[in-house]
Amino acid sequence: MNDCVFCKIVRGEIPCTKVYEDDEVLAFHDINPVAPVHFMLIPKLHLASLADAENSHSTLLGRMLLLAPKLAKEQGLDAGFRTVINTGRGGGQEVFHLHIHVIGGGNIPPMVRRS
Repeated sequence: MNDCVFCKIVRGEIPCTKVYEDDEVLAFHDINPVAPVHFMLIPKLHLASLADAENSHSTLLGRMLLLAPKLAKEQGLDAGFRTVINTGRGGGQEVFHLHIHVIGGGNIPPMVRRS
């Protein structure tokens, strides 16, 4: 997609601070981090959201999920990390190119408030 910001990052039209790159996946630091470590894993293939994934994407998605803990550890997140995939507008997705947030370090609040 020509106007997708993440596709532009993949093509090198927008700079990023890379964490990892191979033929199918790119990982880079979030420009608005919510924690000391906050990077995203994206497929180089434009896939709008997790809801658009099909069986043909299973190997790619599996690779991305297996990369998350490896890269988190390389970024110093030995005590753990959070992964987030926002899906669709109702799920808080802002950039419509599938991405996995990997977040950690510092004091990460709970995802759900309990009363």
